[in-house]
Amino acid sequence: MSRTDVVVTGLGATTPLGGDVASTWEAMLAGRSGVGALTQEWAAQLPVRIAAELAVDPAEVLDRVRLRRLDRSEAIALIAAHQAWADAGLVDSGLDPERLAVSVGSGIGGAQTLLAQDDILEASGPRRVSPHTIPMLMPNGPAAWVGLELGAKGGVHSVASACATGAEAVALGLDLIRAGRADVVLAGGTEAVIHPMPIAGFASMRAMSTRNDDPERASRPWDKARDGFVLGEGAGALVLERADHAAARGARVYARLAGSGITSDGYDIVQPDPAGSGAVRAITKALADSGVAKSDIVHVNAHATSTPVGDMAEIAALRLALGDHPVLTATKSMSGHLLGAAGALESIATILAIRDGIVPPTINLDDPDDDLSLDVAANKARHLDIPAALNNSFGFGGHNVALVFTRV
Repeated sequence: MSRTDVVVTGLGATTPLGGDVASTWEAMLAGRSGVGALTQEWAAQLPVRIAAELAVDPAEVLDRVRLRRLDRSEAIALIAAHQAWADAGLVDSGLDPERLAVSVGSGIGGAQTLLAQDDILEASGPRRVSPHTIPMLMPNGPAAWVGLELGAKGGVHSVASACATGAEAVALGLDLIRAGRADVVLAGGTEAVIHPMPIAGFASMRAMSTRNDDPERASRPWDKARDGFVLGEGAGALVLERADHAAARGARVYARLAGSGITSDGYDIVQPDPAGSGAVRAITKALADSGVAKSDIVHVNAHATSTPVGDMAEIAALRLALGDHPVLTATKSMSGHLLGAAGALESIATILAIRDGIVPPTINLDDPDDDLSLDVAANKARHLDIPAALNNSFGFGGHNVALVFTRV
């Protein structure tokens, strides 16, 4: 694998905090929550009746005829991808399609389509099932649609590693460019499963917050009163580009994607290794891959979902891997947990923190856990010179991904 420099030249997102990157970032820096009550009839029967729904519905961006052929996860992946593509200045750029690849994943995929079409099958019989069902529910659907619309012919890849999906898709994009298989990769993650079945399943595991009467304060990483994550939906996309390719076309560069580390716990299907050893190895590998000294990592966008065990396992891992100097944040306190899109959105937040020299706050951190021994930007954004930063993502199944971004 070559040591080719890879940079980020485009960003796109649609999230519970905003319909694009600028509005999402503004909301993060202001410490606004995207979590609210679920007002749909089906939510009344559920033990969890809160979620972080999209700030801008896809129907406001894409026409309804087109939406009928797309699962919600596919639609929002396309929205984020087109934003990133335009932001990178690649529309009508004449880029060789053989040198363009896509790496977009989803943790759960087209679950809403699957469940809705099953309802139709049960109620009205097989002839009423949509002919678009399979392309809408297949897990590679978001990546495939993005690849089709951008004309990518260098490979379309679909990662699925639960809540580490978005970050692993970005790591794969880095590898594709370093391996010489592409000059540009559209990478990211998407998820849209705010539906009674997934919510009931997560609730049965006791993984989700039940703070139904106070939704904006429900996601509270590292706080003593944390009681689980809040489900969110959204998509994030990054244009990764070989540095000399970007320079040759005069592209604006946000940051350098310096390295990645991927490991697995080998511990449990849903519980993280409480010692955080898999996370330590991922972070250590990412540092070695990037050539960045751990002392230069002054900011970490932590995975921190607001679960009792996971939050503190990550703190233990960060202390072992980096020491006690970085300033942490947990942007899930505002966005909720976007599952397969989380790593992509949090990569965007990490990049913008480097660009703007500011760490977004962790809101709702009112009574820190006694074992929270690292510095957190609690409840207020903090200005900080950031030469290099780390983004962590961990997923069910023991997936661990760490990404290192640096200032150019």
